[in-house]
Amino acid sequence: MERRRGFLSALRERSRSESPARSSSAMAGLLLPSRRRRREPPPELRSEGMGLGLAPLLEGPDPGNGDNGGERRREGGLGRWVKSQLSRAPSVSAASCRRSDLRLLLGVMGAPLAPIHVSSAEPLPHLSIKDTPIETSSAQYILQQYTAASGALKLQGSIRNAYTMGRVRMVASEFETATGIVKNRRASSDAESGGFVLWQMAPDMWYVELAVGGSKVHAGCNGKLVWRHTPWLGAHAAKGPVRPLRRALQGLDPLTTASMFANARCIGEKVIDGEDCFILKLCTDPQTLKARSEGPAEIIRHVLFGYFSQKTGLLIHIEDSHLTRIQSSAGGEAVYWETTINSFIEDYRLVEGMMIAHSGRSVITLFRFGEMAMSHTKTRMEEEWSIEEVAFNVPGLSMDCFIPPADIKGGPISESCELPHKEGGKTVTAGSHRAKVAAVEKPNNSHLSDNSVWGVEA
Repeated sequence: MERRRGFLSALRERSRSESPARSSSAMAGLLLPSRRRRREPPPELRSEGMGLGLAPLLEGPDPGNGDNGGERRREGGLGRWVKSQLSRAPSVSAASCRRSDLRLLLGVMGAPLAPIHVSSAEPLPHLSIKDTPIETSSAQYILQQYTAASGALKLQGSIRNAYTMGRVRMVASEFETATGIVKNRRASSDAESGGFVLWQMAPDMWYVELAVGGSKVHAGCNGKLVWRHTPWLGAHAAKGPVRPLRRALQGLDPLTTASMFANARCIGEKVIDGEDCFILKLCTDPQTLKARSEGPAEIIRHVLFGYFSQKTGLLIHIEDSHLTRIQSSAGGEAVYWETTINSFIEDYRLVEGMMIAHSGRSVITLFRFGEMAMSHTKTRMEEEWSIEEVAFNVPGLSMDCFIPPADIKGGPISESCELPHKEGGKTVTAGSHRAKVAAVEKPNNSHLSDNSVWGVEA
């Protein structure tokens, strides 16, 4: 019995030494569940000669090409391998939806600008009926009701600066092609959360900083130049005239909003969320469109619609849509991008005599068409925001806070640089030749959650 027990013990020890759990092969590590692997600190937490050190936080989506990319690929094991096999299917897959990554979310939704140049310091036009089209005089009357209801008319000229802080949640919820629709079934849990701070100062100066998902986008205007800084494009000036931040029109700056619609026309009525609204339409003039275009990217039109409640007189919904034509340098057919942003403005509260919206949501649609029939794509993104702090006439705020960064390189870049297009089999951005972007391909999608579940609908 003792010889048999000794033999069994030796066999047991030998089997343990040859067990996959004690093997150092890469395949064995992939097949084992994560709970049975050795818990070693990742490379970014190791340091020489001392305990644990933290690597610097990346100011942008991780491209996945770092030294520790192999370690990240091992994480997830069999699950990642299955996903890679499924993504090879020729039909619409989760890989298609990953085009709406964090870079696209921040590029399109981070700091978009209003269609035209306006100045809140200029007086609003007076109501005129004589020799004025009925659409124009109706719009002027609606704007008078809006300025009175929001408190902008009473406080015009007395507000020197403003400060706003809020929270945001962004997510890419849907991707559509000619063959099907891919929906993110866990959009609520996969949403990227963050916050923003907006400073404004008369005349026409503003600065916004938005941090979401570990990445940061900041933009500003000193009254003469609009600039923006993103992790993938760096600091650059914006093409075209000085324009306000679109986020300020979402119920945060009634004075700028009233100036924006000063030359609009009333085109009818519509019910929005159960409220009867007047519709004001503003079209960007051809000179501004030409000034905002760049190289192969031509902005054909940019239209802004404002929906003003007939009950309260306040702005409760804005919709702007602009169409961009991008001509391939290879001489092929042009590609068209239509960007539509629908913003629902809610929860107006009185702050120091001014009605300010404290929450809302936006639905953004990127529609790509052209080239050939049945080749269109449509990406749907969503944003929710809430306002936590608002203050006017903040002491100590000066013009020095709106000085552009010193590292602005090259000429101004059009907003179409955030729209990807294919050229020579690679996905590049329209403004990459001016921005000197190091990586012209779409960034790696390693930052996406491994738990994302996408469903395909024909």
